[in-house]
Parts: sequence; C-alpha cells; structure tokens
Amino acid sequence: MIKNTGIVITPDSECVIIRPYIPADQSRVPRIVSRVMALEESAAEEELKKVMRDFSARHHNFDVILKRQFEVVRAYMPSDFLPSKARKLLIGAYFIGERSYESTALFNPSIVAHPDQSGVSRGSLRVIISLRATGEGHISALAFRSGVVDQYGSISIDKASSFACTAEPKPNALYDKICFIGKLYEMGLENDCSKYITDPLPAEFTMDELQDKVNTYTIGHHPITLDNRLTCEKILWLARCNYEATFDPRFTLSERVLFPLSPSEQNGMEDARFVFFRDDDGSGKYYATYTAYDGKVILPQIMETEDFIHFKMITLNGRAAVNKGMALFPRKINGRYAMISRNDNERLFLMYSDNIHFWHEAVPIMEPLYPWEFVQIGNCGSPIETERGWLLLTHGVGPLRQYSIGAALLDRDDPSRVLGRLSEPLIHWKDNSRCGYVPNVVYSCGAMVHGDTLIIPYALSDQQTTIALVSLREILDRLS
Repeated sequence: MIKNTGIVITPDSECVIIRPYIPADQSRVPRIVSRVMALEESAAEEELKKVMRDFSARHHNFDVILKRQFEVVRAYMPSDFLPSKARKLLIGAYFIGERSYESTALFNPSIVAHPDQSGVSRGSLRVIISLRATGEGHISALAFRSGVVDQYGSISIDKASSFACTAEPKPNALYDKICFIGKLYEMGLENDCSKYITDPLPAEFTMDELQDKVNTYTIGHHPITLDNRLTCEKILWLARCNYEATFDPRFTLSERVLFPLSPSEQNGMEDARFVFFRDDDGSGKYYATYTAYDGKVILPQIMETEDFIHFKMITLNGRAAVNKGMALFPRKINGRYAMISRNDNERLFLMYSDNIHFWHEAVPIMEPLYPWEFVQIGNCGSPIETERGWLLLTHGVGPLRQYSIGAALLDRDDPSRVLGRLSEPLIHWKDNSRCGYVPNVVYSCGAMVHGDTLIIPYALSDQQTTIALVSLREILDRLS
C-alpha cells in the first residue's frame, strides 16, 4: 500500500537562532559592561564593526536584536547609565549567543492544510509540516516547512530559508481566571494564600495584575511562612507556563522556530500533534497537543493558532491529562471535545470533555494485540474522519523496542468502538533506514487526506523525516 516519495527532510547544523545570555551569577553583568565602557570610543566602534561583519548576514534585523538585548541589560545598571549608540549595540552583543536548534534531528512530524491557499492551482493544496527540532543541549523546539500536494496526491516541499527566528513572548498576555484557579486547585494550592491572591482578580487578568496581588500578599504577610512562599512561587510558575508568543509576520514559515519560553518547557517542546479543529458554528483554528519537559517532569500542554504567527500555550488540566501522546479529534463528537490518549503508557484511551483545557474522563479502547506492538501502543496523530469512520494511525513497540506505524478504524458516532485494526505494520523501519539517533524507529505525529491519498510524514530513527503516500480506499478496505 505504501508509496515512498523519496522526500527526506534532514537537519541542518548551519541553521542557528539568537538566544539571550545572562550569566547565572548576575553580579557579573555590571563587570562585563564596565569592561566595554573602559574601551576607547574608536575601539568600541571597531569591535562593533567586527561583530556586524561576522554575524549580521546570518540574522534578520541583527541591530534590532542587539539593541533589544541592551535594554534588558540596562536594568542591571545605574539609572544615569547613558552609553553611546555604538556601545549600546556592543554591550548587547556580549549578552546574546547563537544556538543550533536542529543540528541533531528534525523528526516526529505532523501535517495540516496551510491557512493561506492563495495562488494554489485548482485541485492542489498548500500544507504545513511541523517538526520536532533537536540541537545543542538536546533541547527540542518546533520548526516548520511548507509544501504543495497536487490533485494527483504528489507532494513537493518548499526550499527552507537559511534564516531562523524565534517567537517573542507577548507582554502582559491575558489569563482566564476560571481555568487558572482550576489548575491551582489541581496542583493542591487551594488555601488561604491562593484565595487572597486570586479572589480580587477580574475574569481575565494580566501577569502584571497577578504579580501585583502576589506582591501585596507578601508585603502584608511579612514574615511569610515557607508554605505560603511556595504557594506564591507556584502561582507565578503556572502563569509563566501559560503564555502567548508572536512572530514577525515578515518571516517566512520555515524561518519560524518555537523555542521553549516557559519553565515547564526549558528542556524541550516535544511531539506537537497539529490538527485543524472545526467548531459547531463553522469557525475553526489549529490546535496542537505537545509535551513540555523541564528536565525532570513532563507536562501535557496545548497550543492554539489561527495563522502560525501568533500562538497561545496553555497547560492541560484534569486527572486524565497525564502522560505523553494526546491527540485531539478535529471536531466535537456528540457535543463534546474528544481526545485519544495513552494514560497508562501502554494502551490507547478515549477521553471526552466539555472544556478543551480540562480532561477528567478516560476509557481504554485498544490494547496491544499483535507481536509488533506487545510492549505498548499509542497514536500517531489526530484521528482522520472518513466516510467509513475515524482513521487512526497508531504506533506499536515490539521486540528490541522496534517502533512501527499501524492503523485502526473507529466508529464515527462512537469512537470507543474499534471497527478494524491492521494485523501487520503499515510502515516498518525495515522498509526505510534503521540507523540514526534512535535506531529501529519510525514515528509520526499526524497525517492528512487529500482526495484519495493519505499523506503520512514520519520520522526515521528520530533523526530525519520522510513522507509516504497511501491509497485511502485501499487502507479503508483492509480495515473494513
């Protein structure tokens, strides 16, 4: 059934982003600045010329980046600190660094229709492929590629830009009070301290308003107890884990990199499963469930966007919002949101909720059945609606932790009913490459259908990505 396209998306060690650098010992900042200030003006200008010569051609708006980072550093200096324009930019250069974000791997892809279909020929479709990018420090970010699927199902991938830019956090973004308090209670923070801070907040509040209430509490309850200090810290931590970020719309899609910005993501944003969700009123937006990792704990989160320029990151809440590999259905079922999950790290579960941010119910619907999946099964992205039911791509783990991609068919009205499963893998590493960062693995975070073609982007050994095409009719016939 499988037609290999021959397309391979490989990591590029030359792709770098700019990241801020502030020493852990922040007392060093004024000392570094003082050394720059000790230079003769002509020497400072000459050093700046060297920096601009070596780095400005590698980044968009490099002088703006330097100026912005100087403004960050200014907070560490006296109020009357007024260096020259050249020194401002040079100081900024000492507090940034280049970082390779995809030098190791571009893998675990998902695919959705592009929000902009202008200029696409009739019968064709412009698509977006999301990729988990891993580079320096093995920190995972999200990268994107675009392409076009023609009327015959053939796909071409646009050439990626040599530039890369990160999203900027939106200052003072709005928080939903009900969702925020619900997560606090789930974290065991239902106490007098949290009530004092959150009760006066409006239905939608800003980070500044939250910080003000925390400050008011700590000042009014001095000396503060250890338990209440921890409550205050966790409240602010939760707020920082829920944020908005925006790209300069002038940057092309392949130049946009979602790099970790919150405490829960500091070691990676993993395995985004993008899906276009159509609401009951006909409106729609893109959601992606992903795993935030801080180096010790994983936290399931969801991001939303309408244009792949502005993104909102939100923690998923509820006793069923656990583990990795959650995938949202592209529409409500019987008036409720639905999700496929792997709550026990072994079986597939079906979850329902009235609120997309809170998940309390989880019912097992599939367990390992065939030798190639005896260790565990999981999903390979959101279910795809077809005339015969929900087509669900799965992954199975077999002997020697071999990962394969399979498929199942779920009832359209009651997805807990499994109508069929492939007894053999649809895609196996034997048909591709077994060598890479993690050998013997094929994996996907989301496929799509165009016409009669099922398009499956998938990773090879956790290192690079390829794309396979499958006849939708043929796979449904086998599942039926």
